[in-house]
Amino acid sequence: MKTEVYNIQSLGDERLIEVAECIKGGGVIAYPTETLYGLGADALNEEAVKKIFKAKGRPDNKAITVITASKNIDSYVKEVPEVAQKLIDEFWPGPLTLVLKKKDVIPNITSANLDSIGIRMTSNELARKLVELSGTIITATSANISGGPSHDNIEGCIEDFDGKIDYIIGEDKKNIGIGSTIVDCTVNPPVVLRHGAVTMEMLQKIEPNIKVLD
Repeated sequence: MKTEVYNIQSLGDERLIEVAECIKGGGVIAYPTETLYGLGADALNEEAVKKIFKAKGRPDNKAITVITASKNIDSYVKEVPEVAQKLIDEFWPGPLTLVLKKKDVIPNITSANLDSIGIRMTSNELARKLVELSGTIITATSANISGGPSHDNIEGCIEDFDGKIDYIIGEDKKNIGIGSTIVDCTVNPPVVLRHGAVTMEMLQKIEPNIKVLD
């Protein structure tokens, strides 16, 4: 497989549409977010998600986080509890992933057979544009070989995935290099599953009863 490598500065509308069409057609890309680089595919396409696991060398019993271009996620989740809506209003777009009960439109391979999914709205303009143009939600699993370091630069993505995926999209600046914070909102009070760019102090200002996973 030939992997096309583009810098974000060289991505005009025509190439953006080209990459989005690749996602629509079941392809896989590496792309920058506000935290780390992610591997993107149509999260609603089982075959596309299988390609993600193959490229990463990752077992398919681990759920994959997805990103949306909108705060309106009713098409993908069964409900948005009041506390989740408060967190969305405060931190989206941004590096906060919320675990919510999923609708059946999200295949089991994406959620690892769980009845919930981790979802966030990225603040990276390129990533949001690709989601909008592809007309779906896309995967946001970290762009690295399973067990290896995550990448905050395009060079690491090229080293890991050249020849394995369709596109690698890079930008000159390094990202913050810290993953998104993950909060489980299927329980009350919500529970922090992973610490990340949104700190516990920031979360507690919005939801004082939030807990940390034991």
